[in-house]
Amino acid sequence: MNLSSAYAHVLGNETDRLALLAIKDKITQDPSGILYSWNKSIHFCNWEGVICSQRHQRVIMLDLMSKGIIGSLSPYIGNLSFLRTIDLRNNSFHSQIPHEIGRLFRLQILLMGNNSFSGQLPTNLSQCSNLINFTIGHNNLVGEIPMDFGSLSKLIALGLHDNNLTGRIPASFGNLSSLEALGLTSNKFYGSIPGSITQLQSLLYISLADNMFSGMVPQSFYNISSLQYISFAKNQLEGSLPPEIGLNLPNLFGFLIGGNQFSGSIPISLVSNASKLQNLDLAYNSFTGNVPIEVGSLQDLQVLALGTNGLGGGGKDDDMKFLTSLNNCSNLQLLDIYGNQFGGRLPISVVNLSNTFGYLYLGNNQIVGSLPSEIGNLVNLMLLSVEMNFLTGIIPKGIGMLQNLQYLGLSGNRFSGQIPDSVGNNSQLYYLDLSDNKLEGNVLSNFEKYQSLQILNLSHNHFTGTIPKKLFELSGHLTTLSLAHNSLFGQIPSEVGNLQNLQSLDISENKLTGDIPVTLGDCLSLESLYLQGNILGGVIPSSLSHLKGLKNFDISRNNLSGDIPKYLENLLLLKSLNLSFNNLEGEVPTKGIFQNASAISLVGNSKLCGGMAKLELEKCYFKKSEKHGMHLALKVALGVLLPSLVIASLLLAFCFTRRPGTRPSSEEFLKDGLERISYNELRKATDGFSLSNLIGVGSYGSVYKGVLHQNEGPIAVKVLNLMETGASKSFIAECEVLRKVRHRNLLKILTVCSSVDFEGNDFKALVFKFMHNGSVEDWLHPSSDSVLLPRYLNLWQMLNIAIDVAFALDYLHNHCEIPIVHCDLKSSNILLDHDMAARVGDFGLAKFLRKTSSGSGTNESNSFAVRGTIGYIPPEYGMGAQVSTQGDLYSYGIFLLEMLTGKRPTDMMFKDGVNLHQWTRLALTDQGVMDIIDTRLVSEGDPNETTYDSDMHKYTREQLQECIISIMNIGVACSAESIVERMEIKDVLAQMHAIKKKFAQI
Repeated sequence: MNLSSAYAHVLGNETDRLALLAIKDKITQDPSGILYSWNKSIHFCNWEGVICSQRHQRVIMLDLMSKGIIGSLSPYIGNLSFLRTIDLRNNSFHSQIPHEIGRLFRLQILLMGNNSFSGQLPTNLSQCSNLINFTIGHNNLVGEIPMDFGSLSKLIALGLHDNNLTGRIPASFGNLSSLEALGLTSNKFYGSIPGSITQLQSLLYISLADNMFSGMVPQSFYNISSLQYISFAKNQLEGSLPPEIGLNLPNLFGFLIGGNQFSGSIPISLVSNASKLQNLDLAYNSFTGNVPIEVGSLQDLQVLALGTNGLGGGGKDDDMKFLTSLNNCSNLQLLDIYGNQFGGRLPISVVNLSNTFGYLYLGNNQIVGSLPSEIGNLVNLMLLSVEMNFLTGIIPKGIGMLQNLQYLGLSGNRFSGQIPDSVGNNSQLYYLDLSDNKLEGNVLSNFEKYQSLQILNLSHNHFTGTIPKKLFELSGHLTTLSLAHNSLFGQIPSEVGNLQNLQSLDISENKLTGDIPVTLGDCLSLESLYLQGNILGGVIPSSLSHLKGLKNFDISRNNLSGDIPKYLENLLLLKSLNLSFNNLEGEVPTKGIFQNASAISLVGNSKLCGGMAKLELEKCYFKKSEKHGMHLALKVALGVLLPSLVIASLLLAFCFTRRPGTRPSSEEFLKDGLERISYNELRKATDGFSLSNLIGVGSYGSVYKGVLHQNEGPIAVKVLNLMETGASKSFIAECEVLRKVRHRNLLKILTVCSSVDFEGNDFKALVFKFMHNGSVEDWLHPSSDSVLLPRYLNLWQMLNIAIDVAFALDYLHNHCEIPIVHCDLKSSNILLDHDMAARVGDFGLAKFLRKTSSGSGTNESNSFAVRGTIGYIPPEYGMGAQVSTQGDLYSYGIFLLEMLTGKRPTDMMFKDGVNLHQWTRLALTDQGVMDIIDTRLVSEGDPNETTYDSDMHKYTREQLQECIISIMNIGVACSAESIVERMEIKDVLAQMHAIKKKFAQI
């Protein structure tokens, strides 16, 4: 090496070192400590995350993946001129992507997914002519794809999914001759699919799902024979599929076009020649005709989704002939033909579907005949939906053999006879709907086995006898119970008060007698109570005043007597009240719901008087002695209350006079950094807040899915129920927190609304980006809305989720200007985005902590109200302690144990002083961990030979057990009863990273 080249070599090395230090300077938080090694005492080629070439000692790779880093990316990265690989995935980099990256002409791999990069894609990235993989999914990018990207002729993979990109696919993409994978899912792209894309003859994978693409797919697109995976789901595409599609695409294993406007018939070639198909989703389109019988030749088929089309012949015997052919599909897990025109008898062959078969949707068709008695052969069936058909005969006893059944929908048919006792064996059921049939006999009494049951509907049948008391032992989870329109008699059992999570109770239109049970007042979650059309007597019990969430109350057409209770005025959420045709008497209240004549019905109570003028009732007349007594009572009350009222008025005046340090109003929060949106825009986005768009209900309101603008992706709208005590305060708290935090593992607020609705009522809402994979709770404890596909979390996913949540807590507790305590960390508040990255949401109970002289945080409020959700609340809160970061650690520990065991902290098994923490700790002590974990984490077999697939990682049972125990020990340590025994979040992160590193190297 001559002198000049040696000088250039040294100078180049120094340039790299200075560039790395400039990158370090832009990083504000490094929780994993990766940058500690970036110092003068160590050569930069030995710095963690830096890889150099052996010959020139120049940086060729920068690997900072999954380090929890927060900061921006320095433009000096453009000085690392020998870089070939940049991997920044799974961090919290923000701000714009520096255009200096375009100077890295040697760059081949650029991975920046799962961050918070904003702004537009740099146009000069097209100068990175050697780029083969560019993935920047799950960020906050806006704008259009630069036309010049079409010049990246060596590009093999391009992933821009889960951003806010808009515009059309550039026609220049036809020049990407090497492209094998194109992912544009979940953006705001619109327009037609350009014909130039058909020039990509190397394409293997393409996903344009969840955008606003319209028009027809270019016919020549279906001639790209290399294609293996196509997803155009959830767009506005139309047209028919070419007859030869399967001949031209023989390598397809995934074809997902559900949620569009495709029409025509299903091409025979698609199911006969595309023999590798595993997932075929044609649901929610307008396909017609019969399903080709050749579908049974797809031996690798796992999911066949044909629901909500116009398939079938409306009653022809061969409508469902294709079901018999599916017996050849040994891997089939889900079959959905719901909402079509299939008729005729259900083939007996349906009971011979694969051993892995779990989900069968046959509802809303025209199927006749009986349900096969051999249905019990489908031993792994988890969901059976045959509602709204014309099925007759008895409910087969074989259903009782389905030990894994969770959802059973038989409503809207013509089933007769009694409910077989064997149905009581389905102990995993959470949804049972037998309504609108011709069933008779007594209501099944062995309900005590249904400890997971949430929804039970036996209405509109011919049941007789009394309501069994055992029915009300389902106190753990039951939210909806309907026995309406039967012939039940006797009294309502007082045990009904055990159903403390019950939201809707309908036992109307029976022959029930006796009083309304006082214990109904213990059902504090009740929103709808229907007792009409019975023979109930006595008075309306005062205990019902406890039902603060009651919205619908109907006790009409009974024999009730006495006054209308004044407490009904104070049930602020009450929207409908029917007291008609009873023997009620006395004065009608005039406040609350009684101010709305259209919301109440009092007809058929001849002794009522007073009330608002619109009711047109007679005036009330009182005797002189009664008036005197009332006046005396009023004087006594005023003598007691006036001093208190004066004090309260002074306090109110004091509170509304703002002083430095007092809490600002919601309007002031909205003026400080959060863009606002109108009520009308949100109403249109959610189709008038329709029930079909309702995706969740919480303590202070409801969440709706919607689309704000035609060319944008879906949003989640959290509408506050301002009649609920604390809702406005929750809105202010959430605004206050969300405007001050920014982290990739926190749910990001898009906009807010503080306005009035069309009736002049106050309206407040928060708008977030829609999280496609729901909450962790949806995966751990699937409900009727979340079992459309068989899904569960494997251990690798759980580990990543646990780390994501720990990052979020570490940021809130240690890296915010003012430390923040979440106060309601639980599985339902941890949401999963398109790539299964966890984002913590719902800051309605969050509290800011003020720093003390010792550096610790104390609560800014002197309130000792218990904050959080039962099961996740740390024990010290129940004893009056102020909120603290250690309280969040307790909730985090419980969350970890919930994920690993699959048990809710409020599970019925936890009683007599034993909770989830103690149960898990005992199992760790007794070496019985594998007996208590969620069975979905492992499979049966030889512990030394069987491997367990976890996100494309395979492990022996022993290795899996070691990882589970390590995580479980962290969960137990975090949820210790004593604060001083709990782990610190930084230690949690360090141990979690160590577990992940070891687990990944096995």
